[in-house]
Amino acid sequence: MDGDRVEIDGGIMEGGGQILRVSTALSCVLGLPLRVRRIRAGRSQPGLRPQHLSGLEIVRDLCDGKLNGGEIGSTEITFTPGKIKGGTHIADTKTAGSVCLLMQVAMPCVLFAASPSELHLKGGTNAEMAPQIDYTVMVFKPIVEKFNFTFNCDIKRRGYYPQGGGEVVVQMSPVKELSPINLTERGTVTKIYGRAFVAGALPIKLAKDMSAAAVRCIRREIRDLYINIQPVREPDDQAVGTGSGIIIVAETSTGCLLAGSSLGKRGKNADKVGIEAAEMLLQNLKHGGTVDDSLQDQLIIFMALAKGVSRVKSGPITLHTQTAIHFAEQLTKAKFTVTKSEEEDSSNDTYIIECQGMGMTNPNI
Repeated sequence: MDGDRVEIDGGIMEGGGQILRVSTALSCVLGLPLRVRRIRAGRSQPGLRPQHLSGLEIVRDLCDGKLNGGEIGSTEITFTPGKIKGGTHIADTKTAGSVCLLMQVAMPCVLFAASPSELHLKGGTNAEMAPQIDYTVMVFKPIVEKFNFTFNCDIKRRGYYPQGGGEVVVQMSPVKELSPINLTERGTVTKIYGRAFVAGALPIKLAKDMSAAAVRCIRREIRDLYINIQPVREPDDQAVGTGSGIIIVAETSTGCLLAGSSLGKRGKNADKVGIEAAEMLLQNLKHGGTVDDSLQDQLIIFMALAKGVSRVKSGPITLHTQTAIHFAEQLTKAKFTVTKSEEEDSSNDTYIIECQGMGMTNPNI
């Protein structure tokens, strides 16, 4: 069997957990046995962290696979996938590790399962170095559903750094195949909205300050648009621990969604949190692409699996996206090309990511 194992170098390019997520999800979907070496070699604490291990375990459970090397700190794993069966599965990082990253690794797998799935994902809902759950629901979900599937994401409880304790329930039905997407027309920004939240011991005033600072910052660039950023206090029975943050979404006339977000932390001024998110949004709007920095790399695996040609217009290609493309091409028959977009004025750093998808069909349907 080992002769047929796909060998993955987990230390190249982005060199982090994303390599593990893309390659194990594709291994599971395609039924390819996998060996990943030098896991997170580029990080200060190399090897598997609780969040990566939970992701591997849920994929293993989804398909009755075999996982060797699955322990904290391990820098090499082998994974032999079985049949993806669906059903109810629980993944718990036991830390503030991101539930959104658990969703990233599990979602492509359950699309090609034999029956509907319900995933109970536990950990941090609003964590550093990962999309916030609000981003997943407000931006990722409506765009990724253009691949012709739907999912339900119910936020049962929010959890923050350091203890986590959040829970999200994701329900999905399998599909026969994914349709390609064409996101190349940006259109004009028609509305800007969002939420600034506090939870636990923090006063609502902080949320109001984040929101007001963000609105002032956006107003300097975009004057004539109504901006609605709701300050909210998470109900105590629906949030574990203390946290704060903000997400701001711009919607365009063609249905594109681009966002900016930021998290509060001890000693960080509320105005600064709001301004950071606003500046990230404005930066994402400036390049003229149809997707923001955070969505770019999350679409790659779906483009690779879809049947037909997908095209997405984006700003500068992030290292995460380059990494996702590299491993998607290594594991599937998909072919990606990235070209500079010609139609813009040359000052814009805009690119077209095109993918001839492999046309994966679900053998169970």
